[in-house]
Amino acid sequence: MLLQIVSALGVVVVAVLACSAYFYFSNKILDLALPVKDGDIRAASRNLNRRALVRPWLFVGPALFLLVVYLVYPVVATFILSFYDRAGEQFVGVANYQWALGDREFRQSIFNNILWLAVVPAACTFFGLVIAVMTDRIWWGNIAKSIVFMPMAISFVGASVIWKFIYEYRGGNDVQIGLLNAIVQTFGGTPEVWISVPFWNNFFLMVILIWIQTGFAMVILSAALRGIPEETIEAAVIDGANGWQIFWRIMVPQVWGSIAVVWTTITILVLKVFDIVLTMTNGQWQSMVLANLMFNWLFRGGGDSGRSAVIAIIIMLAVTPIMVWNVRRANRELKGH
Repeated sequence: MLLQIVSALGVVVVAVLACSAYFYFSNKILDLALPVKDGDIRAASRNLNRRALVRPWLFVGPALFLLVVYLVYPVVATFILSFYDRAGEQFVGVANYQWALGDREFRQSIFNNILWLAVVPAACTFFGLVIAVMTDRIWWGNIAKSIVFMPMAISFVGASVIWKFIYEYRGGNDVQIGLLNAIVQTFGGTPEVWISVPFWNNFFLMVILIWIQTGFAMVILSAALRGIPEETIEAAVIDGANGWQIFWRIMVPQVWGSIAVVWTTITILVLKVFDIVLTMTNGQWQSMVLANLMFNWLFRGGGDSGRSAVIAIIIMLAVTPIMVWNVRRANRELKGH
């Protein structure tokens, strides 16, 4: 453990020093390559202009290189691979896409992803906004926010293990140690293996992601709410508006941009959800989602590069419109300011 910590710290230190050295020496080389001499004003002016053109690319260049290598190239390679067989050697045209349209498990995954998209972003945003408003009204609000935000520090796998104990089922006459089954049994109900109930198990899995991401939504929306001018709230109170009207007609419209950011960010996260399903059900009992299906085709049963590439392309196509809309909305806001 100590060796891992030391190694991690060493990597951080080396990376920071390497970046600092790159920027320092590249700047020095640029100054030497395009010198500014006192004797020739025209040459000095020309070199200063050239420096101004080149220097931004020296800073942005490494990031662009990494973007191409780790983002653009994999996307292009995945798209090409989707037209090849399981080994990625023989061209099969659109056969993999035809398989996807006709596969029952693929259609089930699409349905489950749509279900997740309909529930999780809305629930996280709603609960985050409500908690942000309520915690601003109480003296121990910061403590409450810290408690709500805590799950954000837990990995998806760690959170899944926690909730696995909550959904735990013991057969026969064993004492139910799972919180949910213990509550059900206390009120005279019958304990169930909740995560094995088709369709409804999706909602039990969604609760885990909602529990994790509500803290993120709360922090962003709480900051946005603090940006609402007090004069606006006071004017609404003077005009006779009640708390409900202030919330829906004053607060929500003024933080709508932040609500959109939270909603779209969580939507993208939902499209990539993988760890929770893998840990809780492994895609069994009709709980499969696209990311898990891609993982299964890529690494299990000998692997199938072509079919897994098709699923990856579909996930990327689903994410792209949301990202484009988010970027365009951000640009409009910047132009508005």
